[in-house]
Amino acid sequence: MTKATSTSINRQKEIISAAIEVFAEMGYYRATTAKVAERANISQPYVFRFFATKEALLIEALKVSFARIIDSFHRVIHSVSSERLEQELIAAYSQIMVEYRNEILLQMQAQTIHEDVVVNVMQQGFREIHAAVYDAFRQAGIEQALERTMLFLARGMLCNISMSLDLPELMKIND
Repeated sequence: MTKATSTSINRQKEIISAAIEVFAEMGYYRATTAKVAERANISQPYVFRFFATKEALLIEALKVSFARIIDSFHRVIHSVSSERLEQELIAAYSQIMVEYRNEILLQMQAQTIHEDVVVNVMQQGFREIHAAVYDAFRQAGIEQALERTMLFLARGMLCNISMSLDLPELMKIND
């Protein structure tokens, strides 16, 4: 890889990171590529060098956020015992929520965007997460793996709501 290619890849990652922040803070419809460029300390035309449209930038940001979850889950799945699987997946997701809060907020907002390409990316991301968790639960011999997968994902969504609304009491399990 040449230095120019490496710099270009790094710049693209910086633009995506800036977009995630801006979209999460302002919402996709209010955010502008000018604001993304400002956050990335570059010119707006430079954003368009990598992404033809704001929607293309959103798609890439969503793909990055889903890949982070999938990669994290796969690391857990391939490194823990069956007995610790669910707890370690919860811990991995909790860590993502802390370190990459804006990515979770971005995904939550994207659920309300009804553009076909965005819906398709969201569906694919959730399908991959569902498949990874279900396959891991099933291979670990967890009883009612499909139901446990659904509950795991539902709890994750509740965690997202709890985080976004700053309502930690939604997550209390002890009376």
